[in-house]
Amino acid sequence: MLDEAGNLLLAGDNDRRFFEASWMHKYNGKYYFSYSTGDTHLICYAIGDNPYGPFTYKGIILEPVVGWTSHHSIYKVDEKWYLFYHDSSLSKGVTHLRSVKLAEITYNEDGTNVPLKPYIE
Repeated sequence: MLDEAGNLLLAGDNDRRFFEASWMHKYNGKYYFSYSTGDTHLICYAIGDNPYGPFTYKGIILEPVVGWTSHHSIYKVDEKWYLFYHDSSLSKGVTHLRSVKLAEITYNEDGTNVPLKPYIE
């Protein structure tokens, strides 16, 4: 994965690096590789021209949720795109008790996503 200047993103870049929970979807001819950053609890994404990369980091899809982990998937339903994720807000932060959430993803004209804040009851 590359940063905006074309340099490799390294493991020490905790706010942008890939850690786990990857997902890929295709939007307007581009491949979106999204993932969890791990200990910074962000869901970020990078965009590439094919599913094998390289992918260039573009930003955050989801800010940190209540609970330890942040995993997700992205699906198109009836011409709208949705982010499905989980958190521990209903269990008052008990991290092994997770609730499924969803939020509509919106895209800017340049194909970037508008970052989402987790929904908290």
